[in-house]
Amino acid sequence: MKPDAAPGRYRRPPLYERQRAAIFHDDRYGWIEASTKSGKTYAALAWLTEQALIHGRPGRNYWWVAPIFGQAEIAYRRLKRALPRALYKPQEARLAVKLGNHAVLWFKSGEHPDGLYGEDVYAAVIDEASRVREESWHAVRTTLTATRGPIRCIGNVKGKKNWFYRRARRAESGLPNHRYSRISAHDAVEAGVLSAEEIEDARRELPQHVFRELYLAEAADDTSSPFGTDAIRACTAPLSDKPPVAWGWDLAKSVDWTVGIALDADGRACRFERWQGVPWGDTVRRIHAATGSVPALVNSTGPRRSHRGAPPAGSGERLRGILVQRPQQAAAHGGAGRRHPGRGDRFPGRPDRLRARRVRVPLHRHRRPLLGSRRPARRLRVRPGAGVAEALAAGDPLGRGACRLGARGIVRLCRYR
Repeated sequence: MKPDAAPGRYRRPPLYERQRAAIFHDDRYGWIEASTKSGKTYAALAWLTEQALIHGRPGRNYWWVAPIFGQAEIAYRRLKRALPRALYKPQEARLAVKLGNHAVLWFKSGEHPDGLYGEDVYAAVIDEASRVREESWHAVRTTLTATRGPIRCIGNVKGKKNWFYRRARRAESGLPNHRYSRISAHDAVEAGVLSAEEIEDARRELPQHVFRELYLAEAADDTSSPFGTDAIRACTAPLSDKPPVAWGWDLAKSVDWTVGIALDADGRACRFERWQGVPWGDTVRRIHAATGSVPALVNSTGPRRSHRGAPPAGSGERLRGILVQRPQQAAAHGGAGRRHPGRGDRFPGRPDRLRARRVRVPLHRHRRPLLGSRRPARRLRVRPGAGVAEALAAGDPLGRGACRLGARGIVRLCRYR
């Protein structure tokens, strides 16, 4: 295909089969997940240029949208090097190229989505789509409404929690008028674009999940997890049928979930409970019913305030348990002492010491917990990094009634920073 554009002539650059099939097709939407340096940008520039040369006329705009201005400028410079100088007039200040038929190719940043609304666009490319804001995709899509223009979204794979990955999966499932394509580094090696030695070197030097995303176009596990899906999967097993010896509860207010997990004597999960949108009184009764007299750790750092609109709980419907401060918080402050409002004076930060005290906290009618009278604090020695069960078993310094739901008040087992 060699469309004329006087006084010069455009010739499509050489593309290998996977490039051509991914970009040049009749479907309106194209979703291309591709390896880095596999030629996706090269092919998309050729496609957008041909759209402007074939269908362009005065007043028609064609957009290239990148995550930031610097990346848009990279594509702009590549197009200027590839096109015959007689075919276009550069507009450096506006980062645009005006063709001989007066159509204009604009190279824009997706940093500020509100700045993308308003124009009529006849074809568009979103480059590095997995790194572009979803709001920018919304804006670009509106500019194609009146013109019914086609669009190509290209980019590396970058996890699963982004709009580009979700829409690529929809296209892959066979959504009408959408086409999904994947170009891996091995495809580029077969086409002679990349060398096999370079790919193997990247495999050795980069973390596995990074290599899979950037070179194989395969989404890795969610990197926000500190453990990784493989480690979690290795620890997954059916619930034990043995009786529980310890419970852990994470409380929620109205949006999140209240979750409880029980462990048996072997340290395996044997019970699992969770619910959402339950009145506070019912939540308390459910926890009491499930836990019984088994020792329990209750994390109430989220819902410290009462639930608005909840029926007043009776005197016997207060939730009691044990709350443990995160040990990493103490280490982050280098063991320095710190004053906590309403929690007593400054204590020396010792990672091998725990300080316990008992306070009474009504959980209704008050926006803030009311701290009752304190009992004298007692110290207990445990090994650094000891678990709650080991700390409580060290002579049971808090008293057995304080280790169970149903003891009077809330016992806090805290590491002071």
